Amino acid sequence: MSRSREPVASLMLYHAFKWSVVSPVLHGYLRGRIYGAENVPKEGPLVVVSNHASDFDPPIVSCSLRRPVAFMAKEELFKIPVLKQGIELYGAYPVKRGSADRSAIRAAINCLTEGWAVGLFLQGTRTTDARITEPKLGAALIAAKAKVPLLPVSLWGTQGIFVKGSPVPHSVPVTVRIGEAIAFPTSTKREELEAVTQQCAAAIHTLHDMGR
Repeated sequence: MSRSREPVASLMLYHAFKWSVVSPVLHGYLRGRIYGAENVPKEGPLVVVSNHASDFDPPIVSCSLRRPVAFMAKEELFKIPVLKQGIELYGAYPVKRGSADRSAIRAAINCLTEGWAVGLFLQGTRTTDARITEPKLGAALIAAKAKVPLLPVSLWGTQGIFVKGSPVPHSVPVTVRIGEAIAFPTSTKREELEAVTQQCAAAIHTLHDMGR
């Protein structure tokens, strides 16, 4: 039987980290603006898709949606004591870099059956201009298998947080725009997965083009 909300321990960790670190950085240091928060379901499974330009993106997305979002994390992080337990409690699940990791897909679906929101970057990796040029089909596939909607999110300005050669994050303005949910593909046929993936990419670009 699926649960309608995240585990209590994960919620406690989420709120502690959000209010002590992420929220002050986002709303203060990065002068964050958030639009479309009313489009986020307060509970229940959800696949969140966004563009990606910074290591700061996962906590920014989670903070902006006002609920924990479980993101894939590279499997090497799960070999580090203490960090492993922390990111697992926060909902992260491992993925092998550069491979179509079936175990990661299963882990994402397991998170969804427990009522989590699962986050995936549509390009699968960071881009320097925050644009999505080669969207991957993984998010649509997971949404189709789990039969849950996709929520497009645009991150504007995060590519400027870290500048090569500078160890200190830059205080740049960041804007998060949350779009309306997109229906999951009704099958796992490639043409339908591609159609929904392109719909998600187009929605994110439309939001991103609104700028600050």
